[in-house]
Amino acid sequence: MKAVVVRAFGPIEEAALEEVPDPVPGPGEVLIAVGAAEANYPDILVMEGAYQIKPPLPFSPGKAAAGVVEAVGDGASAFKLGDRVAAQVEYGAYAEKLVAPAATCYPMPDGLPFDKAAALGLVYQTAHFALVDRAGLQPGDCVLVLGASGGVGVASIQLAKALGARTVIGGVRAAADAEVAKAAGADHTIGLLMDNLRDGLRDAVRDVTDGHGADVVIDPVGGDFNAAALRAMAWRGRMVIVGFASGDIPTIRSNYLLVKNIAVSGLQWSDYRDRDPEWVAQVQAEIFDLYSQGKIDPPIDRVLPLAQFADALALLREGAVQGKIVLSVDAP
Repeated sequence: MKAVVVRAFGPIEEAALEEVPDPVPGPGEVLIAVGAAEANYPDILVMEGAYQIKPPLPFSPGKAAAGVVEAVGDGASAFKLGDRVAAQVEYGAYAEKLVAPAATCYPMPDGLPFDKAAALGLVYQTAHFALVDRAGLQPGDCVLVLGASGGVGVASIQLAKALGARTVIGGVRAAADAEVAKAAGADHTIGLLMDNLRDGLRDAVRDVTDGHGADVVIDPVGGDFNAAALRAMAWRGRMVIVGFASGDIPTIRSNYLLVKNIAVSGLQWSDYRDRDPEWVAQVQAEIFDLYSQGKIDPPIDRVLPLAQFADALALLREGAVQGKIVLSVDAP
């Protein structure tokens, strides 16, 4: 089979599409003929060796895929040959075939295309756990989503609306990003490249929430945007940090949390997958159900062949994507 192979941590351009032996599922695993793999920003960090988990070299990157079960290992009786599944893994999805634990494979609804199934994986799981578990989203809450045109941003907007948020605000950098956020369901968008962001974001959020502020903030960006968003929060507001796409990890002063009675928490989704896979499977089933009901739909910016993985990741690195990039895999 063909797979993207990383032989040394470094720039994404140093990885290559190679011919490698077909993997074999072990106990509790399934072999999937991949139809589509999701390209995510963390894939870049993994390939560079900058992610919190470093795979053993050599390895194939990629954390999410969708395809057809081709073989089943001992003890993986929940699946049979020909089942259409989405899979979440630590790495390995950029390949024609993927071995995945059966516990992190999820049955796909009838009619769900592989590209959509792959795109409904990592970022929607991240957004769901951030909104529901970490932020305790309640119907009627006002939600501010930073990086609103990115993968986690769009997923957060769609899920917040589907789960009953009263007002969802997208924080964006450009007019094109605002259009993506609005298409995802944002009630309002706010340009973050403003003068005096520190006070300006707070004032803009209050303007569109009748002075209330944001009950929930989802932050995949970090940097100065994080500090400004803290000032835009309502009394007893909850912020969830899910990443640092700006490249700047913010420092949060705990006295400000005390004075405003607000909370800040973090989210690393892979902990949920590893500690409580049944919970993750339940959430994925809910995400698929919301898709089937027409309440969420991942916007796909473009679909590229697996051989163009470096182009896909470069677009993510440059922030030149509105929605998701999916790698199409023509498995044998």
